[in-house]
Amino acid sequence: MDCVFCKIASGEIKGTVVHKTERLVVIKDINPQAPVHLLVIPKKHYSTLLDCADKELLGEMLLVAAKAAKEAGVDESGFRAVVNTNEDGGQTVFHLHMHILGKRPLNGKMG
Repeated sequence: MDCVFCKIASGEIKGTVVHKTERLVVIKDINPQAPVHLLVIPKKHYSTLLDCADKELLGEMLLVAAKAAKEAGVDESGFRAVVNTNEDGGQTVFHLHMHILGKRPLNGKMG
């Protein structure tokens, strides 16, 4: 498979890893949209959120996101955790991942 996130998760391509578990890797985004912009990436490939029915993995992604946000120092000031799904949802890399954004006010109401 020619998936950049699979290659990062396996170590084939270098990424700035800030946290790792048995099933997930957290890296700094190479094109940050905020001063803190991390990506929580499953090591197993799922193209989108819709392809993943693994409740334990999805829960672990949220727990790891919270831990990474705390380690990045945005737990007190606040952060945004986002999973973009498909093109209209803003997904550009088709490997399930969660964005953690913080260290600046994130304007624009999401709902």
